[in-house]
Amino acid sequence: VTAVPVGETFSCTPMHVWDGDGPVWCAEGPRIRLSGIAARELDNSCSPGHPCPDASGKDARDALVRLVGERTGVGPHGYILVRGPTMSCLSDGSGRGNRTAAWCVSPRGDDINCAMVAGGWALRWDRFWRGHQCP
Repeated sequence: VTAVPVGETFSCTPMHVWDGDGPVWCAEGPRIRLSGIAARELDNSCSPGHPCPDASGKDARDALVRLVGERTGVGPHGYILVRGPTMSCLSDGSGRGNRTAAWCVSPRGDDINCAMVAGGWALRWDRFWRGHQCP
Protein backbone atom coordinates (compact mmCIF):
# COMPACT_ATOMS: atom_id res chain seq x y z
CA VAL A 1 0.00 0.00 0.00
CA THR A 2 1.36 3.41 -0.94
CA ALA A 3 0.26 6.86 0.20
CA VAL A 4 -2.41 8.64 -1.82
CA PRO A 5 -0.82 11.68 -3.55
CA VAL A 6 -1.27 15.01 -1.77
CA GLY A 7 -4.37 16.93 -2.86
CA GLU A 8 -6.18 13.86 -4.18
CA THR A 9 -9.69 13.08 -2.94
CA PHE A 10 -10.40 9.42 -2.29
CA SER A 11 -13.02 7.15 -0.74
CA CYS A 12 -12.49 5.19 2.45
CA THR A 13 -14.83 2.51 3.69
CA PRO A 14 -13.43 1.84 7.19
CA MET A 15 -12.58 -1.76 8.11
CA HIS A 16 -10.14 -1.50 11.05
CA VAL A 17 -9.09 1.20 13.53
CA TRP A 18 -5.87 1.09 15.53
CA ASP A 19 -5.99 4.18 17.78
CA GLY A 20 -7.41 7.69 18.07
CA ASP A 21 -5.51 9.23 15.16
CA GLY A 22 -5.20 6.09 13.04
CA PRO A 23 -4.41 4.25 11.13
CA VAL A 24 -7.84 3.52 9.78
CA TRP A 25 -7.66 0.73 7.20
CA CYS A 26 -9.90 1.39 4.18
CA ALA A 27 -11.51 -1.36 2.08
CA GLU A 28 -10.26 0.57 -0.97
CA GLY A 29 -6.63 0.10 0.14
CA PRO A 30 -5.32 3.23 1.86
CA ARG A 31 -4.41 3.35 5.54
CA ILE A 32 -5.27 6.74 6.97
CA ARG A 33 -3.44 8.73 9.62
CA LEU A 34 -5.79 11.60 10.52
CA SER A 35 -4.12 14.89 9.60
CA GLY A 36 -3.53 17.73 12.00
CA ILE A 37 -4.33 15.91 15.25
CA ALA A 38 -2.59 13.84 17.90
CA ALA A 39 -4.14 11.30 20.27
CA ARG A 40 -2.50 9.22 22.99
CA GLU A 41 -1.12 5.81 22.10
CA LEU A 42 -3.02 2.78 23.41
CA ASP A 43 -0.57 2.47 26.32
CA ASN A 44 -1.53 6.11 27.20
CA SER A 45 1.89 7.45 26.25
CA CYS A 46 2.49 10.47 24.04
CA SER A 47 5.46 10.66 21.71
CA PRO A 48 8.00 13.37 22.50
CA GLY A 49 7.14 16.62 20.73
CA HIS A 50 3.53 15.55 20.04
CA PRO A 51 0.52 17.24 21.62
CA CYS A 52 -0.75 15.12 24.52
CA PRO A 53 -4.50 15.19 25.19
CA ASP A 54 -6.09 14.27 28.52
CA ALA A 55 -8.24 11.46 27.03
CA SER A 56 -6.84 7.94 27.31
CA GLY A 57 -5.64 6.10 24.24
CA LYS A 58 -8.48 3.58 24.57
CA ASP A 59 -11.13 6.31 24.90
CA ALA A 60 -9.73 8.10 21.83
CA ARG A 61 -9.70 4.86 19.82
CA ASP A 62 -13.26 4.02 20.84
CA ALA A 63 -14.44 7.53 19.92
CA LEU A 64 -12.88 7.21 16.46
CA VAL A 65 -14.56 3.83 16.03
CA ARG A 66 -17.95 5.40 16.84
CA LEU A 67 -17.32 8.30 14.43
CA VAL A 68 -16.46 6.06 11.47
CA GLY A 69 -18.93 3.23 12.04
CA GLU A 70 -19.79 0.43 14.42
CA ARG A 71 -17.49 -1.98 16.21
CA THR A 72 -17.84 -5.56 14.96
CA GLY A 73 -14.97 -7.28 16.78
CA VAL A 74 -11.24 -7.31 17.47
CA GLY A 75 -8.62 -8.38 14.94
CA PRO A 76 -5.77 -10.81 15.60
CA HIS A 77 -3.28 -7.99 16.31
CA GLY A 78 -5.60 -5.98 18.57
CA TYR A 79 -7.07 -3.52 16.08
CA ILE A 80 -10.81 -2.89 16.20
CA LEU A 81 -12.90 -4.28 13.34
CA VAL A 82 -15.50 -1.78 12.12
CA ARG A 83 -18.28 -1.54 9.60
CA GLY A 84 -19.09 1.98 8.51
CA PRO A 85 -20.25 4.11 5.62
CA THR A 86 -17.81 5.28 2.97
CA MET A 87 -16.08 8.52 3.91
CA SER A 88 -14.70 11.15 1.56
CA CYS A 89 -11.06 11.96 2.32
CA LEU A 90 -8.54 14.51 1.08
CA SER A 91 -4.91 13.41 1.10
CA ASP A 92 -2.35 15.56 2.89
CA GLY A 93 0.42 13.29 1.59
CA SER A 94 2.41 10.62 3.38
CA GLY A 95 1.57 9.95 7.00
CA ARG A 96 4.87 8.07 7.50
CA GLY A 97 5.41 4.63 6.10
CA ASN A 98 2.52 3.24 4.09
CA ARG A 99 -0.05 5.60 5.62
CA THR A 100 -1.82 8.54 3.99
CA ALA A 101 -2.31 11.64 6.12
CA ALA A 102 -5.86 12.77 5.38
CA TRP A 103 -8.84 14.92 6.29
CA CYS A 104 -12.01 12.81 6.25
CA VAL A 105 -15.73 13.56 6.29
CA SER A 106 -18.38 10.94 6.96
CA PRO A 107 -21.58 10.83 4.90
CA ARG A 108 -23.36 12.04 8.06
CA GLY A 109 -21.44 15.30 7.63
CA ASP A 110 -18.98 14.78 10.49
CA ASP A 111 -15.50 16.17 9.88
CA ILE A 112 -13.73 13.28 11.64
CA ASN A 113 -10.53 15.20 12.43
CA CYS A 114 -12.45 18.14 13.90
CA ALA A 115 -14.82 15.86 15.83
CA MET A 116 -11.86 14.15 17.53
CA VAL A 117 -10.56 17.54 18.70
CA ALA A 118 -14.01 18.88 19.68
CA GLY A 119 -14.64 15.76 21.78
CA GLY A 120 -11.34 16.15 23.62
CA TRP A 121 -10.02 12.77 22.38
CA ALA A 122 -7.23 14.41 20.36
CA LEU A 123 -5.49 17.75 20.25
CA ARG A 124 -4.97 19.95 17.24
CA TRP A 125 -1.36 19.65 16.08
CA ASP A 126 -0.60 23.11 14.72
CA ARG A 127 2.49 21.90 12.85
CA PHE A 128 0.23 19.76 10.62
CA TRP A 129 -3.13 21.60 10.88
CA ARG A 130 -2.39 23.67 7.73
CA GLY A 131 -5.25 26.15 8.23
CA HIS A 132 -7.97 23.47 8.18
CA GLN A 133 -11.40 24.93 8.97
CA CYS A 134 -13.84 23.02 11.15
CA PRO A 135 -17.54 23.36 10.35
